[in-house]
Amino acid sequence: MPSFVTHLEAAIDGTRIPARTVQTVHEGRPLWVRYDLDAVGRAVDRDAMRDRPQTMWRYRELLPYEDEASIVSLGETMTPLVDCPRLAERFGVARLTVKDESRLPTGSFKARGMAMAVTIARELGITRVAAPTAGNAGGALAAYAARAGIRCDVLMPADTPIVNRLEVPVYGGHTRLVDGLINECGRLVREGVESEGWFDMSTLKEPYRIEGKKTMGLELAEQGGWRLPDVILYPTGGGTGLIGMWKAFEELGRIGWLEAPNLPRLFACQSDGCAPIVNAFDAGERFATPAEDPRTVASGLRVPGAVGDFMILDAVRASGGHAMSCAEAGIGDLTREACSAEGLAICPETAACFGVLERAVADGLIERDAHVVVFNTGAVQKYVEVMQP
Repeated sequence: MPSFVTHLEAAIDGTRIPARTVQTVHEGRPLWVRYDLDAVGRAVDRDAMRDRPQTMWRYRELLPYEDEASIVSLGETMTPLVDCPRLAERFGVARLTVKDESRLPTGSFKARGMAMAVTIARELGITRVAAPTAGNAGGALAAYAARAGIRCDVLMPADTPIVNRLEVPVYGGHTRLVDGLINECGRLVREGVESEGWFDMSTLKEPYRIEGKKTMGLELAEQGGWRLPDVILYPTGGGTGLIGMWKAFEELGRIGWLEAPNLPRLFACQSDGCAPIVNAFDAGERFATPAEDPRTVASGLRVPGAVGDFMILDAVRASGGHAMSCAEAGIGDLTREACSAEGLAICPETAACFGVLERAVADGLIERDAHVVVFNTGAVQKYVEVMQP
């Protein structure tokens, strides 16, 4: 089947860049993958999805790979939407559903983005990749690189959670611990592009992790009968998943697959220990000032400066949503409360979403009759530091 990708597009200024070429960023900012959506609409209809395997690769007309034989997969199944009536009652909304990404390979949503990024890297002949990580991304990259036969180097802060530190070498990746935050790790990866021959797989430093994360939005729409919920709460560090979902909803709207025109309001959820996106949203800014002293037990939220900050804020504002933070001091208790309420392996990043939900309902920003979807982006078992009472 031919690819429907037409070109890459600079998110900051719309510059067109040829597809099927090795690319990173433009003017230091991310790239979009663009498709011939009219051709997609003529080539396939949504009913065809019913007969396809229950994996993230089922949406192939809206994905960038060219040859199914080149897919680098560890079995990325569609993740369940789990109704959580006790949590709905606890937080005061009519319906609360958790999209449980902890069921994916390596135990987190990072599998989606890395599966796609490594697939395209291999298609383009890249043989050595590297990325910074503060949590689950490093293990996911190491696993998919191992599957593809590509060398992988991961740089992480020395205080990264112990499970994340251990899993990279288990998958054959090469770990470097850094005395600093993820932005310092990112700087060292950029330097290693020249000195080590790395391809930089940092968040939004190549175009294809967005396309993998986009499948969360495609799945959510299909699982809802092509109707979307009223509100989505999403834990936001680098923000690739939130950006990708909004892109998915826009593309589905363009090809006419959505049953209703109303799109969900997106809530970008952070901890008040590291809330650069929230601060920019509250100040009415399009670009965020990096956090000076980021501290949070939700390691995936400890991103002091996101290269896609303006893309996150654009999506949140276009949706009519908000960027909000929860109290850092309450994340541990919320993690244990959410896990024990429904038996789901809720990670601390997602617990921050529940803290935001509580605030947003109390402030009238989320209606009590709303259908709310919360993304659980990882398995609590990977956060032994937070699991301890």
